[in-house]
Amino acid sequence: DLVYKGGKDEMAKRNILCLFDVDGTLTPSRLVISPEMKTFLQKLKEKVVVGIVGGSDLPKMQEQMGGDDVTKLYDYVFSQNGLVAFKDSALIGKMSIKKNMGEENIKTFVNYVLRYIADLDIPKKRGTFIEFREGLINVCPVGRNCSQEEREEFFAYDKEHGVRVKMVEDFKKQFVNMNLRYVIGGQISIDVFPEGWDKTFCLSLVDLTQFKQIHFFGDKTAEGGNDYEIFSDPRTIGHTVTSPEDTRSQLQELFFK
Repeated sequence: DLVYKGGKDEMAKRNILCLFDVDGTLTPSRLVISPEMKTFLQKLKEKVVVGIVGGSDLPKMQEQMGGDDVTKLYDYVFSQNGLVAFKDSALIGKMSIKKNMGEENIKTFVNYVLRYIADLDIPKKRGTFIEFREGLINVCPVGRNCSQEEREEFFAYDKEHGVRVKMVEDFKKQFVNMNLRYVIGGQISIDVFPEGWDKTFCLSLVDLTQFKQIHFFGDKTAEGGNDYEIFSDPRTIGHTVTSPEDTRSQLQELFFK
């Protein structure tokens, strides 16, 4: 049984909070967490409070974290950057982009994006170019139902041709009054959400006085990446990782020496 049995008093003893990006940090990109990493995180939970913070919705996050109820396995679970948030498996917050943006703005944005993608000349296009989530709109030029191989292909093509960077530049000019943030995340897509709804949003749901340190581990920590804001936030100690193995070795160094 992987579930850590420590209760509320235990959390008080563990006065360091470690927050983790999921994709590329705890799991290989878009793949499932390894059993070894899962076991390691439970060991880590004996020493620190553990939270996971990802851009995906909860079902996707759970799938990537091995199919278990993550809200029971980890102290904090922040799906969609914390817009749907759990502490000790209880829901503590839920925000909606629909309410924030309003239907007219959403329609204007979606129509423009679909036209932009229709005119985009890239080697392959599949399906699901826009995914509407509770707290963000995910825009994917190649289409989210591409295969793993097509995903890798697009990622390599994008690195060379800057497809997503150009899209973001265009959207910023086009929607200058909508107060939106555009973040290039993962290998194939762009997350779009209201200003301030990046991963730092999750910090507003944590009692910061409870912790003497808050560490954040992520792989997209350079400016423009979806871990940048929380990584560089003065409230956190940021760590850049290159893979789940690197995450684990940095944690060994910090907490198991």
